[in-house]
Amino acid sequence: MLDDSLRFLKNLLQTPSPSGFERPVQDIVRAWAEPYADEVRTDRHGNVVAAAHPDGQPRIMLAGHCDQIGLMVQYIDDNGFLYVQPIGGWDMQILLGQKLTVWTQSGPVAGLVARRATHLLTADERNKVPQFTDIWIDTGVKDKAEAERLIKPGDPVTLELGYRELRNNLASSPGMDDKVGVWAVQETLRLLKGRPLQASVFCVSTVQEEIGLRGATTSAYGIHPAIGIAVDVCHATDTPGNDKKQVGDVRVGAGPVLFRGPNINPRVFDALQNVAQTHAIPVQVRGYPRATGTDANVMQLSRDGVATGLIGIPNRYMHSPVEVVGLDDLEHTAQLLAEFCAAATPQMEWTP
Repeated sequence: MLDDSLRFLKNLLQTPSPSGFERPVQDIVRAWAEPYADEVRTDRHGNVVAAAHPDGQPRIMLAGHCDQIGLMVQYIDDNGFLYVQPIGGWDMQILLGQKLTVWTQSGPVAGLVARRATHLLTADERNKVPQFTDIWIDTGVKDKAEAERLIKPGDPVTLELGYRELRNNLASSPGMDDKVGVWAVQETLRLLKGRPLQASVFCVSTVQEEIGLRGATTSAYGIHPAIGIAVDVCHATDTPGNDKKQVGDVRVGAGPVLFRGPNINPRVFDALQNVAQTHAIPVQVRGYPRATGTDANVMQLSRDGVATGLIGIPNRYMHSPVEVVGLDDLEHTAQLLAEFCAAATPQMEWTP
């Protein structure tokens, strides 16, 4: 991976973006896209749209969502402890004991998730998964007055952000879901820069996916593409305990995953697979027999319908502090998207 591209990825992962609070990471996306796009704009929802050859045909929308799961401050008690509610889907057993950051108007405040020590829990409490009302965030303040000088209800909270490289070109970080999709879509802009295009390519960093695919709904309506490809993470099943009979055989480092099923236009799937074969890009295939829980779901249903594809980047330990992806899979995803867009012509048929 190029140094600049890796730096872009790290900046995305080290910048907070809970759903509804994506502005900081979108600033990074805009700065990256500016040298490579013919047009960069932000809609009223907060989606960043970077377009290459915007007057061409067909119109292709590539979407990765920039928001990550988070928490929101709901209540500050008399001792200054914070009570929170989730933004997106959490596994409480993973959240317990984590280091967090509260993102306030005056700057970040370090904290941690706590509950009573195990020695002080009853037997029933030890065997029960706690609810959000049973845990709190400790920021080290002395009392409620000190907490309220720093923190307000509605302030977003994330896990402690950071990037860590593992062996075999793997990397771990919170928020891989789906900042790696944003990276792949925006890296596609770089790969297309200077290449002849017949299609218009709209590389979109969508917002609020984790709370209902909201940004893709509005941005797809505004762009009105003929073709839409969502890039999101998908569950890698190369770790212990996964039932591959239900969720397929997906391996980190073996290439991006091309999805098939009713959410996927078969001509888009075929074209992606053909491009992969032509350019020797490794891919994996997975079936999904219903609407996916990704931006591809709402893109397909926008306006008069969109020929939709879905590329999954294999991800271990999704929605956790230690999500793991393969950097090779990221690069292969961007390469696949670039070659697909470069090959698209107005004469190609997308009706199934």
